[in-house]
Amino acid sequence: MSFKLEEEEYGVNVLKVREIIRMPSITRVPNTPHYVEGVINLRGKVIPILSMRKRFGLPEGENSSQTRIMVMDMEGELMGFVVDAVSEVIRISESEIQPPPAVVNSAVEQECLSGVINQTERLLFFLDLEKLITQDERRLFSGMM
Repeated sequence: MSFKLEEEEYGVNVLKVREIIRMPSITRVPNTPHYVEGVINLRGKVIPILSMRKRFGLPEGENSSQTRIMVMDMEGELMGFVVDAVSEVIRISESEIQPPPAVVNSAVEQECLSGVINQTERLLFFLDLEKLITQDERRLFSGMM
């Protein structure tokens, strides 16, 4: 599944994506990391919502009609990630994922990148979401639910 932040495009394993929703009203939670927007009630289940822009140190932008929350399964827990836009589901083979270069001109922390997908007109940074959120952060988020 590919999505956009700023002008860059990223990909995650579509099997991790549970659903994509429009921006609902988000309830703020005090004393959380700066990139945590708050929580939402998704059909009776409270899930934490994280801003991918803030997590990667990008400037905050206004939400648009394209802004979405990607609800992902993170080791059995649901978490929502705010992205600028969801692009498409792309079918790729393992062989198409190249190792990330040592220095990538991307806002993403190097250890979160599991590879780069080079398609004719574009580069896609493939993310390892499990490395994006630490165990301590997961414990904090599970306490929010």
